[in-house]
Order: sequence, then structure tokens, then C-alpha cells
Amino acid sequence: MRRVVFVAPYFLETTLRFLEATLDLPDTCVGLVSQERLERLPPRLRARLGAHYRVDDALDVGKLTHATRLLRGELGSVDVLMGVLEHLQVQLAAVRAELGIPGLGVEAAKNFRDKARMKSALRAAGLPCARHRLVSTLSAAREFAGVVGYPLVIKPPAGAGAKGTHRIDTAGALEEALAIYRVGPSAEMLLEEFVSGAEYSFDSIVIDGRAVWHSFSRYLPSPLEVLENDWIQWCVLLPREIDAAPFDGFSEIGFRAVQELGLETGLSHMEWFDRGELGVAISEVGARPPGARITTLLSYAHDFDFYRGWARLMVFGEFDPPERPYAAGAAYLRAQGKSRGKGESPGRVVAAIQGLDRAQAELGELVVEAQLPERGQPINDSYEGEGYVIVRHPETAVVENALRRLVSLIRVEAGS
Repeated sequence: MRRVVFVAPYFLETTLRFLEATLDLPDTCVGLVSQERLERLPPRLRARLGAHYRVDDALDVGKLTHATRLLRGELGSVDVLMGVLEHLQVQLAAVRAELGIPGLGVEAAKNFRDKARMKSALRAAGLPCARHRLVSTLSAAREFAGVVGYPLVIKPPAGAGAKGTHRIDTAGALEEALAIYRVGPSAEMLLEEFVSGAEYSFDSIVIDGRAVWHSFSRYLPSPLEVLENDWIQWCVLLPREIDAAPFDGFSEIGFRAVQELGLETGLSHMEWFDRGELGVAISEVGARPPGARITTLLSYAHDFDFYRGWARLMVFGEFDPPERPYAAGAAYLRAQGKSRGKGESPGRVVAAIQGLDRAQAELGELVVEAQLPERGQPINDSYEGEGYVIVRHPETAVVENALRRLVSLIRVEAGS
């Protein structure tokens, strides 16, 4: 019997899918740590828990350690301490170290979480990534800009999901950004040279340091462009063929990067650029499952439940690589006519959705899952938008064309 503690600060839809996959494993007893009350957990999951402990801050290492100790007393032992959120990985590693639980260590977790540290490690290993500098003063920022030139990218050193990431085109914009973020000795920001090109992700699994499985996907367009343009409805495409151009050769780089950062067993999500004649450049790597519903896309592309696959990997250290009979993709539907997250929106709810009937008539047979926006639905500040449509087909070109058609046909309008 494997005894597992799963940390889920909030009962988000995706988090619960990973939790349910863990609860479904055979010969496993699962304890849960959360900030939410147990009554808010769906009954079908609540009934299958071995134990639960509520904390008021799941990112506090001391409180997580205390909770895990108590659950260890109820479960008898703890063999695995796990969670899916990017912001949890260093804290989970610290608790493992304190309580002698196997898994990703503190130094490796910091390599994945701290983007400046990550890029320094990759560059020291001779792996391609953007030049960067962690800055706490305007003079240091100006010096870096003088070396690499504009445009630049500014981001939090421990960010996730491209949030807080912005393009900087001028010296004035750089000074303004540093003032907004109140950059100082206790509030450093990461500056990077701006890397342009087609942007992709590389998802991979290693077991005991051995490369076991990998996948590629493409962003249409890049996440940074999406964040800076509220009107863009974007897509993620998982092609069926992942051993030909532009992917051939990158898997070796990707696996080497993951291993250099210290992941021995687990699933990682990497973003990277193909810069044409300039070669490739690694952007960021996370030691956790991918966001933006890519785990769902992987499941459709492989006819295999990747939520359960991840749970089995983390609990038993096992993964059987599945075949990939389909291409799959998601179109993210974002409300138009508002300034997302800037407090200047003319409306913060969905007022209308146009083009659904035509999209259904043209592309309905390709759709395998959808969550459509509803009138009156609040506008959120996520790059995933107010809804999505997932399509799949054995031919990559069919899926790519369907995605482009979906975002051209469907229009979500914001209003008051």
C-alpha cells in the first residue's frame, strides 16, 4: 500500500482531475491538504480520501510540514508528497527534505522555479536560452539593456503562466516598468533579451533520470503576444508527427535541460523558440504538468488518460508510453471589447457569442470537448479566456485548419 499526501490549496477543476486520478490508483491511500474546507470537495472524491487536513496557507512550509506530519500519523506513513501547482514545488521539496520523503529535492525545485537561476544553470551547461539578468536597480537594468538592446522582456523571477510578463521596447518603458513593480533589493525582476520565432512546448517524462516519453505542441501565437493583446483568440496545436522538422533534434536538448536542472522522476513542461537560422532557445521549464488544458489535449491525442498517467508516474514511478494516433488542438475563446485586468473595461461580463451555429455546421464532427461562454458570465483575467473548443483528427493539417477557422468564426463580446 502506497500512502500519498496530495496538496491542493484550492479545489480548481484541473487540480481535482489530478486528485481524482490519484484516488483511482490501486493499493493507494490518499490524504489531502487544502485551504478549502472538506465540505467543498465533491462527495465522490471526499468519500475516497483516507484523511484530510486544512491549513490557512498552503504555501507556508511550516504549516505544510505540520499538516504532513499529522497526516502521516493518520495514514501510518507517507511515501509520496505531491501537488500539481507551479507555486508549490519548492515548498513540497522543503517538506520532503524535512520529513525524509523521496522526490524532487530543494535545489532542483529551485532550479525549476527561479527563472534566473534556471537560465544560469542552462547557459552554464551550454544549452541555448536567452541572455538574462536579475535586476534590483535602474542602473543595472540600463546596463543590461545597453548590452542586449531592445526589445526586452521583464518578468517575475518566480512567475508562472506568463503572468506579469511584458515586452519592453524603450528606455522610458523600462523605467516605467521598474517603477510599477517597485524594483529594489527585496523585489528583483528578471530581464531577458527578447527572443522571436515560432514558439513550442516540450513535455517530457523521465524515470530515474532516463528519458521515457516526450511530446511537442505549438502556440498560435505566442503566450506573450496573447497577454498583450486582449482581442486575440489563440490556439495550442499538438501535431501527430513529432519526429520531423521542426522538432527533430530538440528532444535531445530538452531532455538534457531537464536532467541538468535535476529532475530524476517526473513530468516537466518546457517552452522554447525556433529562431530559424539562429537556432533554438529554451524559454522556461516547469517540473509539473502543463497548463492551458494541454494535459487534456495529450489525453485526446493519445487516446490515453494523462491525468491517470501522471498520478501513476508520481506514486509508483511507472509510465508506459502510449501511441499517438491523433493530432489535437484547443481554441481559447476570449471576450472582445474589454481591457482585460487593467480596470478600464467597458464591461466585465459576456454579452453575446457570435458564430457558434456556423462553427458547429462546419467543424462539429471534429469537436471532442467544449466549454462555451455563456451570456452574463464574468470576464476573467486568464489567458485561457472565457471558454474553449477542443478538436482532434488523424491528420495534423485538418486540426490546424479547424483551429484557425474556429477563432475566426466565433466571437465573444464583452458588455456591461
